[in-house]
Amino acid sequence: MDTRDSNVLLPRESAKLIANNSKDVKIHPEGVKKIANHMYECAKKNTYNLQSWRTEHELNPQSQDESALDWVFVADTLNFSFWSDDESQKYRIKFNGKEYTGYWSWCAALNRALKNDVNITDANFYANITEKKLAEILKSDSDTPIPLLEERVAVLREAGKVLLEKYEGKFLNCVKACNKSAQSLLQLVVRDFPSYRDEADYQGKRVSFYKRAQILVADIWACFEGKSYGEFHDIDTITMFADYRIPQALYHFGALSYSEELMKYLNAEKMMQTGDRYEIEIRGCSIWATEMVAEKTRELIEKDASLKDVVMNSILIDHYLWDFRRDHAEEMRDNIPFHRIRCIYY
Repeated sequence: MDTRDSNVLLPRESAKLIANNSKDVKIHPEGVKKIANHMYECAKKNTYNLQSWRTEHELNPQSQDESALDWVFVADTLNFSFWSDDESQKYRIKFNGKEYTGYWSWCAALNRALKNDVNITDANFYANITEKKLAEILKSDSDTPIPLLEERVAVLREAGKVLLEKYEGKFLNCVKACNKSAQSLLQLVVRDFPSYRDEADYQGKRVSFYKRAQILVADIWACFEGKSYGEFHDIDTITMFADYRIPQALYHFGALSYSEELMKYLNAEKMMQTGDRYEIEIRGCSIWATEMVAEKTRELIEKDASLKDVVMNSILIDHYLWDFRRDHAEEMRDNIPFHRIRCIYY
């Protein structure tokens, strides 16, 4: 039985509604065009493509088998809230001679556990994981612990129990049930795994962002390079993953602007709650701006006969902007504040 509420707008529909009604966040075509030109240059030089997910990120699985699929599911199940209250005191993990922060610190902790023969990607193991055990797996190499440990335990247990009860303990069975449809997998995940149900109320409508659910589908696609378990005939229907970092990159390029009132709020470092109007407008406009970038980039690519086989969509644009933001973190930190929120959705 499909328990997903059919009255909930999907992320793209939600983003369009939000962008058309937003009061404090605006999208600017000039900035959209600027990013599209960047992506077009990436396409021409083949510097950012589907293979980049593996080649540019050493912590991502280098194999393309069921173990990689299990890794992706666990990684994205706990893919939330890595930012630090104090930038000088970050959660850090050292792995294979390198130190990692942010999302990559979690991936490093995950890989460290696997290297130490901890079955962290086995549903039988994490369905009953204790807080003490997860704390041990996520132990920081700095004095700063990972945020939301209690919530992470609950989310991981929930995911494991759903897999055991409905899918014989295998995330692979979720993928197989979707018949190569990204939207079917997205809706299965949102329906059966409550922690992925990233929704809010806006203008009398129930809207969705599904950041973690969408990135889960996208990571499977990227990990398997659009083949095998990662083959989806409708992958371009997945939008960008509305978090607190991509908006900074969109703002940097002039694709987004914030009202004076919103900038004062962000500069005051006030904490938002899930469903606040500011949060909804930042996330929704980020999705719609990225959809506009994708459309503009495809127009440029289609005019270039040498690029007829190039894949370009909102997923790859998100990947580019997320990496760009990390590479220019110092430059953006003082000029473009991010919206602060502690939640399990991103």
